[in-house]
Amino acid sequence: MVRQTATQNQSSSPVKHTRSLVRALGMLPVLVVLCIAFSLLSDRFLAVNNLVIVMQQASINLVLACGMTFVILTAGIDLSIGSILAAAAMAALIVSLDPTFSMLAIPSALLVGLGFGLVNGLLISAIRLPPFIVTLGALTAIRGVARLMGKDTTVFNTDLPYAVIGNGSLLGVPWLVIIALAVVVLSWVLLRRTVLGVHIYAIGGNPDAARLTGIRVGRVLVFVYAVSGLLAGLGGAMASARLYAANGLQLGQAYELDAIAAVILGGTSFVGGIGSVWGTLVGALIIAVLTNGLILTGVPDVWQYIVKGLIIIGAVALDRFRLESGVRT
Repeated sequence: MVRQTATQNQSSSPVKHTRSLVRALGMLPVLVVLCIAFSLLSDRFLAVNNLVIVMQQASINLVLACGMTFVILTAGIDLSIGSILAAAAMAALIVSLDPTFSMLAIPSALLVGLGFGLVNGLLISAIRLPPFIVTLGALTAIRGVARLMGKDTTVFNTDLPYAVIGNGSLLGVPWLVIIALAVVVLSWVLLRRTVLGVHIYAIGGNPDAARLTGIRVGRVLVFVYAVSGLLAGLGGAMASARLYAANGLQLGQAYELDAIAAVILGGTSFVGGIGSVWGTLVGALIIAVLTNGLILTGVPDVWQYIVKGLIIIGAVALDRFRLESGVRT
């Protein structure tokens, strides 16, 4: 009997190692395969200028996805980040047009994002409204606010005081990329090296058990939605710096879908309590590489939307498969 058990343990050991390796690598092999495929399909893909463009395209989505990671780790969702980004960008552009207060443009974008995020968090934690309903309503309402701020027109500022973060670089690395990586590192530190991070994972795993252990679930939920809003505000500043403009109607449209796709592709589970911001980084790069590669290979815009939609469905299916595999293990 002992020998039989030992044999079974030895035979199951490679399987366990394989599963551990798959979990550790996550979607990184998919990213590598995509890069190889697009480099074969287009000789422009691996050009330095194009790779810089890919990183810049991934940066804003990555910042939004980091905020979404906090939310989804608690088994929540934030559908309003695209609208918050638009409102924050409008605020930054409007403030920048006044020479007296132009240096407050970025703080104004951050405050707008933080404010909307706090409202979402309070409605979800204090009144106990479903996150999907609250943020879906906020998506529409905040979009209307963004349009009102700009009087339903595009606001331009060719002398934008913070344009360097959207178009400048440090030692050849775009500031957008530096900011996004800084957000990733800070998010990782907060989630993995603080008590608050432990509480976020605990709430996602089992909110009732977390409440019984003394974790103030309501406050943590307010915090994660505030972080999501704050990073959406930062994304608004980054987007407006890149474009020298903001439009309440179009800017940020469907950005929440790319952020959700990046988070789920990165291994964060919709049921909460499982995930990593480093996985989110890989997910955001997959979205950026896919978008860029489809453009370079001449895929029509309408098909790009279809492909992205299928990716989101596939990401949710992958999330379910991972959960079921974990239960069987």
